[in-house]
Amino acid sequence: MALDVPLVGVDSWSKMNPRYEKLKDMEEVTDENLEKIIELDPDLIIGLSNIKNVDKLKEIAPTVTYTYGKVDYLTQHIEIGKLLNKEEAARSWVEDFKKRAKAAGEDIKAEIGEDTTVSVIESFDKQLYVFGDNWGRGTEILYQEMGLNMPEKVKEEALEQGYYALSPEVLPEFAGDYLIFSKNADADNSFQETETYKNIPAVKNDRVFEVNAKEFYFNDPITLDYQLDYFKEAFLGK
Repeated sequence: MALDVPLVGVDSWSKMNPRYEKLKDMEEVTDENLEKIIELDPDLIIGLSNIKNVDKLKEIAPTVTYTYGKVDYLTQHIEIGKLLNKEEAARSWVEDFKKRAKAAGEDIKAEIGEDTTVSVIESFDKQLYVFGDNWGRGTEILYQEMGLNMPEKVKEEALEQGYYALSPEVLPEFAGDYLIFSKNADADNSFQETETYKNIPAVKNDRVFEVNAKEFYFNDPITLDYQLDYFKEAFLGK
């Protein structure tokens, strides 16, 4: 979508994202629904490295798979650009994004303080997670591009794996001066009603920014632009 290439079928997670309006009427496909993919007659199939039926998909159209996390989140966009003969457009966007994110980071640090910490948490099903610096949810922008600080406990538990599951009782240990809460409306969010949560300094100081998890999951250009605009508005009011 970011490189303006026509799509005929997409996975369910992409269709779930309210930011991807173009996909609303798009066919939903899986790696097992081969008949539907044959009907759609694609010129190219792109998938993750762990998809099934790669050999059968290759019989339908050239099929290219990528291992998530093998390259960094911006290089993955350039790699897709190479595949689609749009490398120049992909590189141009990456360079521009890095400049914009760095400038916003400098403004935010000037506003909130160099040593201020930020945590990114998410509710999913009946579990709470905290994230490192490369697992979507705006983490790449906050930590990699803007250079904002992660609480020590988050560094210890989530940095290497990318995420860490925790109980609401220990959330205060992982909470930064600011909390980005990637909230799933259909998850169990009752922890927000507890005294433990209400007594977290970030909560008491009105420094919790709630976002729609379904809009914040990914780290593609469309999502990254949205996340960057959101953070500028949330932290700076502009």
